[in-house]
Amino acid sequence: MTTSQGDTAGGAQMLTALVRLRGALQAAALPLDGPGVEEQRAARAALVDQLEDYVIPRVIAAEAPMLVVVGGSTGAGKSTLVNSLVGRRVTQPGVLRPTTRSPVLVHHPDDLEWFGQDRMLPDLRRVDHVTDDQDALQLVAADSVPRGLALLDAPDVDSVEERNRTLAAQLLAAADMWLFVTSAARYADQVPWEQLKAAAQRSAAVAVVLDRTAEDAVQTVSTHLARMLASRGLKDSPLFVVPDATVDDEGLLPPGHVAEIRAWLESLAADSGARDDVVSQTLEGTVRSIAQRTHPVADAAAQQAAAVAELRVDVEETYDDAAGALGRACVDGSLLRGEVLARWQDLVGTGELLRGLEDKVGWIRDRVVNAVKGRPQQADRVSVAIESALEVLVLERAETAAEQVAARWRAHPAGESALAGAAGLGRASRELRRAAERAARDWQQDVTELVRAQGADKRTAKFLALGVQGLTVALMVVTLDQDASSASSASSSSASGRALLDAVFGADVVAGLVDRARDRLELRTAGLLESERGRWTAYLDGLGVDPDLDTQLREAARRVDDARFAAQSGRNGPAHD
Repeated sequence: MTTSQGDTAGGAQMLTALVRLRGALQAAALPLDGPGVEEQRAARAALVDQLEDYVIPRVIAAEAPMLVVVGGSTGAGKSTLVNSLVGRRVTQPGVLRPTTRSPVLVHHPDDLEWFGQDRMLPDLRRVDHVTDDQDALQLVAADSVPRGLALLDAPDVDSVEERNRTLAAQLLAAADMWLFVTSAARYADQVPWEQLKAAAQRSAAVAVVLDRTAEDAVQTVSTHLARMLASRGLKDSPLFVVPDATVDDEGLLPPGHVAEIRAWLESLAADSGARDDVVSQTLEGTVRSIAQRTHPVADAAAQQAAAVAELRVDVEETYDDAAGALGRACVDGSLLRGEVLARWQDLVGTGELLRGLEDKVGWIRDRVVNAVKGRPQQADRVSVAIESALEVLVLERAETAAEQVAARWRAHPAGESALAGAAGLGRASRELRRAAERAARDWQQDVTELVRAQGADKRTAKFLALGVQGLTVALMVVTLDQDASSASSASSSSASGRALLDAVFGADVVAGLVDRARDRLELRTAGLLESERGRWTAYLDGLGVDPDLDTQLREAARRVDDARFAAQSGRNGPAHD
């Protein structure tokens, strides 16, 4: 394998690894709040931006011109320096602070193709005119800029406007080399040094310009600045001094004041080997830094997955308990109170139905038919009362469960932020009342079908006397009282109903009917709470927290490191196999 073939294969391996890492980072939304999460969100966004703005485009187009981003402190004279290096005004110096305008990229006319929308900084719209749109990148062609090199005038890194600071950091992260401009008055400021520290950590190529320096302060300030650079890992960074001077009518510094910087840039542009070394140094350091910085994001993703799992347990445990409590309340006789009991007593009266069933059929026709069939509204009222009681019970249990989950989430470090995005989850759903009404009616229909099916071949006088409606009401009442397994143990509320059913179907048959009616009731009511539970679990699912994402991030970072090591080995190895 030749060297160029090896570079091509290595580049493809690296590109694949970087694209996979970008995908994993994009999936790491970190939606829940918690200690350190905001920092990792910012880190993740910065990593994605750097991959898209610089690393991936640079790997795809390794031969593209070297991008020198001119950045630095407020009022350091960046734009004036760029204009003076180009030899004409191409970017507007700011008189008022903060200056709001788009960044300006100056390139040789023959290099325009390298700076299209699909290249570096793809999120910035390309324009060819002056604008204050910070989402635009103004392209300016200038013959005085050597081929193979471009200058980008960035906003102030310490601007009072947040968008300026963010854009400056984004542009500096997309640089092959930083031309960092400061002044005698601002060179020790903290914010610029934070940016320089980041550059040192990723081994980015950096040159520093000490601008607007009085002649009598040059020696003292430049010496101190050089020591500061050395102590922060930037001892090999070139340091240029631009004396304080009056600009001409075009706003340019005297040519001699920037001659050393211009000559140095032109020499880099002319020496392809030196230029490639600068690009490789910055790119390799950036790739290494991105892989390292991915691991804290992976830690944060693991913490988010753990938090979601804990919040999910809160939901599952609460609704499991609620379903159990609802199931017990449906059959423990507690519903046979209030309106249900009153309407049932209206129907059965003082026991004459039971006495009637013990006498001859003729008496039943005369008395019981008149008692039951002559009072159909009473049976309907019992059904309506049972339906209403079931509905209220379901709503109460659902409201309690929702409140309990919300309370448990508030006690969790990430729960408050989860609740903030879960509008309405702390209460039962608006649809539940209608669903509960429908479930109660459906259950009553289930019971009616059980009675009708059981009585299909039992068209006795007793069955005919009470009718399907009366027997259905009796079976519902008995079903709602788990102590009504036999007439002797039934509560006073359900004893008459059990006796009626036993008289018509027999005790053994009634026991089976009650079991089946109870099973149908449990199925109907459990489904209601399951839907309520589903609102919470669907919300957690919608957060997009993949429990395996931390592993995917670490694996993607490892593949990037593997590709980087392979590329290093290829460069250090023999030119031919």
